[in-house]
Amino acid sequence: MERETQRNVELIWLTGKLMPDFKTIADFRKDNGQAIRSVCREFIVLCRQLKLFSEAIVAIDGSEFKAVNNRDKNFTDRKLKARSAMGQDSVTVLADRGYFRGEEIRACDQAGITALVPKPLTSGSKAAGRFDKRDFVYIPESDEYRCPAGQRAIWRCTSIEQGMRLHKYWPLACPKCPIKAQCTPSDYRRITRWEHEQMLDAMQARLDCIPQASRLRRQTVEHPFATLKAWMGSTHFLTKTLPRVSTEMSLYVLSYNLKRVMQIFGVQPLMRAMAA
Repeated sequence: MERETQRNVELIWLTGKLMPDFKTIADFRKDNGQAIRSVCREFIVLCRQLKLFSEAIVAIDGSEFKAVNNRDKNFTDRKLKARSAMGQDSVTVLADRGYFRGEEIRACDQAGITALVPKPLTSGSKAAGRFDKRDFVYIPESDEYRCPAGQRAIWRCTSIEQGMRLHKYWPLACPKCPIKAQCTPSDYRRITRWEHEQMLDAMQARLDCIPQASRLRRQTVEHPFATLKAWMGSTHFLTKTLPRVSTEMSLYVLSYNLKRVMQIFGVQPLMRAMAA
């Protein structure tokens, strides 16, 4: 208790009897937003230099944090920047089903980022006891599908939907198929294939070879977000507008990372590394 009192007296003397209140903290956060966000990024670079990243793996979580925001100004773009911070030419990214989007997965692939994102199960066919798309085998050599009845579903037409070029396939044998009731209530069972779906097939093959990918993602990312929410309390963000919320989040992330590195690396070694 005596030592703590001495430290408080020293702090009062060093700050010239400055007594910061909520306004002092709020102004500091408001006036130094860009610097705070930069420090958060630079600390990640320092962690890389200290060899604290064992593998070039990034885990993404779709956590939601409460914030005051105009409905018309919601920021929903999911942008992946983590390769420059990791200092790697190529990284592996683990994300949950909510991040599955063909165009973004293809962009990751083109940038040398190996994405592992499970495909959401949105089809109602399986729930209704009918075959779904996974029961149809694509044959790349002839650009056609083989249906569960062994019939050929060949390319029939192409359409553009939401900016994506989609090919449509169906077999002519559908009306007389003996197992049609297990397949579709329509006259023909149509299969849709994106023009770059081979890239999604390759990703699914990687996921099949790494059954522990989902568990690894949860172990890596869910604990930090749960900890941050516990620190922030029920209200979560206290600031308004995206730049200020970003600054507030950066402060929480920086605090979390500092505590983790101090536990792993030690306070004095970390101070020497920061001063170097």
